Amino acid sequence: MNTYFVTGAGGFIGSNLVDSLIAGRHQVVGYDNFSTGQQLFLGLASPSPSFRLVRGDVLDLPLMTEAMKGCDFVFHLAANADVRFGTEHPRKDLEQNTVATFNVLEGMRANGIRRIAFSSTGSIYGEPDIHPTPETAPFPVQTSLYGASKLACEGLIQAYCEGFGFQGYIFRFVSILGERYSHGHVFDFYRSLRANPNELRVLGDGRQRKSYLYVQDCIDAMRIAIEKAQDRVNVFNLGTDEYCQVTDSIGWITSHLGIDPVRRYTGGERGWIGDSPFIFLDTTKIRSLGWKPKLSIRDGIIRTLDYLKENSWLFDERS
Repeated sequence: MNTYFVTGAGGFIGSNLVDSLIAGRHQVVGYDNFSTGQQLFLGLASPSPSFRLVRGDVLDLPLMTEAMKGCDFVFHLAANADVRFGTEHPRKDLEQNTVATFNVLEGMRANGIRRIAFSSTGSIYGEPDIHPTPETAPFPVQTSLYGASKLACEGLIQAYCEGFGFQGYIFRFVSILGERYSHGHVFDFYRSLRANPNELRVLGDGRQRKSYLYVQDCIDAMRIAIEKAQDRVNVFNLGTDEYCQVTDSIGWITSHLGIDPVRRYTGGERGWIGDSPFIFLDTTKIRSLGWKPKLSIRDGIIRTLDYLKENSWLFDERS
């Protein structure tokens, strides 16, 4: 039985991961400052004797180092995930992503912990020429501060693996959907439609092509990878073998809600700086380990929408 340290434990992916690890009879130490995470997301985990929560910031190296004591493996999920507004606060990506990852690695080094899984992003591929994009694709010009900071995190992890004998698992996600989702296009569209079901403003031209992955499929992939992949540095794309246009997603959402709003497009093939017009990752490598997603993109979107309909308190928290 392992003891896992999870940064961002109160977040969307982190809290679902914590529940999965506890269900697998593991000990878990969750670490979060709840700047974006939610205490309610840990409602299932908190009563468990297998779970301990430490309220702290990943920029507080002494506190995090102390909290890590006795752990065997780190899942580093805490991050600033605000791609769209990154240029308005460029220091945030540097501090909360890159510096925070350095702190996590230093905390591990002080405690003799040698294994780390990291939530990177398909955004590091920028606007690639190859689709679906494999892990071996050359990196083009970085188009977002978020992607640039995550790429720097990957470099740090790889260097610690080489320099200090760590074993790293780097997961390049597409956008993740599902229960406890509180950031992204389904959230934004549904919030807008709650306020005005007759009209929907859409950034860009709606023809951006995106891939999405259901959160439980994401967690299954990570757990299979850390069990089966044994290289010093293991890099995996995580996504589905399909993509959709933004207009497809809008159609599924509005149909499920039983409404037909007028769509107002802002124009252009990018909704904001760093919004790649086409994200579609090659997942052959993770599939070779026996993993495949259980839900389609459409089903993941509908599950997310149903969760948001049942948990309207999230919109007050994010207002």
